[in-house]
Amino acid sequence: MSYSSFLSRTGLIAVYLLLISCGGVITEKDSAPTKVPDVSQIPDAVPKYEPRSKYGNPEQYEVFGKRYYTLTSAEGYREKGIASWYGTKFHGRRTSSGETYDMYEMTAAHKTLPLPSYAEVTNLENGRKVIVKVNDRGPFHGNRLIDLSYSAATKLGIVAKGTGLVEVRTITPGKLQKTALSPEADKTTPEKPVGSALMFLQVGAFSSRSRAEQVKNRLEQDFTDNIIIEPFEAVQGTLYRVRMGPVVDVAYGDNLSEKLFDIGFRDSHIVIE
Repeated sequence: MSYSSFLSRTGLIAVYLLLISCGGVITEKDSAPTKVPDVSQIPDAVPKYEPRSKYGNPEQYEVFGKRYYTLTSAEGYREKGIASWYGTKFHGRRTSSGETYDMYEMTAAHKTLPLPSYAEVTNLENGRKVIVKVNDRGPFHGNRLIDLSYSAATKLGIVAKGTGLVEVRTITPGKLQKTALSPEADKTTPEKPVGSALMFLQVGAFSSRSRAEQVKNRLEQDFTDNIIIEPFEAVQGTLYRVRMGPVVDVAYGDNLSEKLFDIGFRDSHIVIE
C-alpha cells in the first residue's frame, strides 16, 4: 500500500518512511467507500505539462531496506506488472507529491516515475484502459508495480479481486497516443478479453548459462513448480533468466516469493508475458 507524506528534505525521506513503517502504520484495513459512485461519470486524467513536485522526487530513497531511484524522465516508460488499489484508508491524506489523495479521482502511486507523471494503464485480462495522474509513491509490496485510486481500479475492473495484471505506459503531454481511450470511447467500445497474459516468477538473470543451471538445479530440490531458463539478448550480452511458472495467480506468486526469500533468493519478482 502507498505511504504518503514524504518530507521535503531528501536526506530525511528514508528516515521518515522508516519511522512510519515502524510506529505510524494504520492497522485498519483498506476498503471501498460504502456508497459506490458511478465511475463512468468520472473522466480520465488529462495529461498536461506541470512542474516537478517539490516533494516526492528525491534522486533515491529507501523503504524496508530496499533502495529506489527516481527516474529522471517518464518518457518512453512501459512495463507490465501487478496493480493494486487504495481507498478509504488514505482518502483525504497527503500524497508524496503534496497533493491530497482523493479516491474518486484518476490517480496512482508508483515507486520511481517522476511526480507528477501521466500514464495509460491497461488491464491485460479484459482490455480496459484508463489514464491516470501519478502523484504518489508506492506500492511498497515486492510484487506490485502500481497502486491505483479506487476510481481507476473500478474502471479497470480489479477492485473485487484486489489486484490485476496491467501494462503501464507513460504519456507525454501533447503526444497522446491514439490507443488511449477517451471517456466517450470507453462507453461505446466493447471490452476485448485479452486472456494471453501469463505470470512468471523471475528468480534471477545470469550472464553464464552454467550459473543459471546451478540455480535451476538448486530450486528443483525445494520446488515442484515448472522452472525454465530463458535466454535474453541484453545490451551487455546474453542473459539467462531463471523463471518459475506460469504462476496460477498473484497470491501463489507472493507465496513463492516469500519461500524464495527464506532460502536466500531475495530479488525474485513477478513478470508478465
